[in-house]
Amino acid sequence: MPRSDTSTAGEQHYFGAALLNPDLPLPEGIVGPHGKKAQKRFAVYRNNVTVSLVNALADIFPAVQRLVCEGFFRDMARFYVAKEPPVSAVIFEYGGGFATFLEDFEPLSRYPYLADVARMEKAWLAAFHAADAPPLPPDTLAAIPAEQLADTRFTPHPATRIIRSRFAAVSIFSASREQRPLDGIRPAIAEDGLITRPFDAVEVRQLPPGAASFLSALIAGKTFGEAAGLTMTGYPDFDLPAAISAMLEAGAFSDCFAGQPTTEQTP
Repeated sequence: MPRSDTSTAGEQHYFGAALLNPDLPLPEGIVGPHGKKAQKRFAVYRNNVTVSLVNALADIFPAVQRLVCEGFFRDMARFYVAKEPPVSAVIFEYGGGFATFLEDFEPLSRYPYLADVARMEKAWLAAFHAADAPPLPPDTLAAIPAEQLADTRFTPHPATRIIRSRFAAVSIFSASREQRPLDGIRPAIAEDGLITRPFDAVEVRQLPPGAASFLSALIAGKTFGEAAGLTMTGYPDFDLPAAISAMLEAGAFSDCFAGQPTTEQTP
């Protein structure tokens, strides 16, 4: 009698769980040559899978690994792998919950900035793999009549990411990635970061106060006037011209248009 889809799915789920959790017994039907028990063989396979996922995390979060040391990172990563197995066959997508895991990992409670460093690393990788698109040419924005600027909306570049942190995550991330000492960095000072890939290389910039709010509002679909007004309400000293110059230089947007968006223009 053929197995039902439900039965097969259940067996696959248990196999995957047992593969990452050594406390679970050998899945039913796993046998070695001549029908002998395959406990040791399965343990070797399980370890190989775990090691491959730990290696993937080390590749995705090199700054975090450098900050906590390789041995500690690999031991910690095993806990994460057991807690959150992959949900995608695309390996670079793994680790979506790693930053939250770091926030709750008691041995790292003295280093609360590590979670935001991990978020920056994940955003960096997402920007690296994002779709290609030409950055917004400054002339396109300059060509919009002044009376229409307030109603202008912007299309974010596919690679654009903004990370807001209560800590000096941008400085710590950059120093660790570039293997520079952390001397002089004050971890408790909040920093916002802009991650873009206008051409071939991913770029990371620290944003001045208010710029993250302004860019986030534009990315969310607010008009230029709405975004500027909201930002200046919270940041009276916000330097709008500097923010415009920075977003154009970074390639944070790929297009802009005055008035209501059309179906084709809507991100």
